[in-house]
Amino acid sequence: MYKHVLVPTDGSSLSRKAVREAIRIAKASNARVTALHVLPKYNPPYELGMWVPDEKDYVASSREAAKKILSYVQKECAAAGVRCAEIDTFSDHPYEEIINAARKSKCDLIVMASHGRRGLAGVLLGSETQKVLTHAKTPVLVIR
Repeated sequence: MYKHVLVPTDGSSLSRKAVREAIRIAKASNARVTALHVLPKYNPPYELGMWVPDEKDYVASSREAAKKILSYVQKECAAAGVRCAEIDTFSDHPYEEIINAARKSKCDLIVMASHGRRGLAGVLLGSETQKVLTHAKTPVLVIR
């Protein structure tokens, strides 16, 4: 059925639910999983008197946080006997990175969480899931 499943994750409980579903699908299809975590780019605020970490420290601490989030996927995949790769990347537009990762990795399914923002919050903040659904050519399964 599927050969390669992309699962973007931010480490939230809903995102972990999507990870478990992606692994279940991959196991049933004898597919592999690629876990993706998109980190915000370094954009320090420019206010007088405010301490701002330098870019090198920001990148290091962000990568450490990503490593923890992605290790959850790696452990779950190992427990299920599913092959897993990890990607972490920096971007201010996560949906673009999700679509690019699916294309570059030749994934045939994206499994991702919907954080369920509704009403004004959904309109103002936008939805990365909605953007992926709108722009991706790869099929997308949304987990609630």
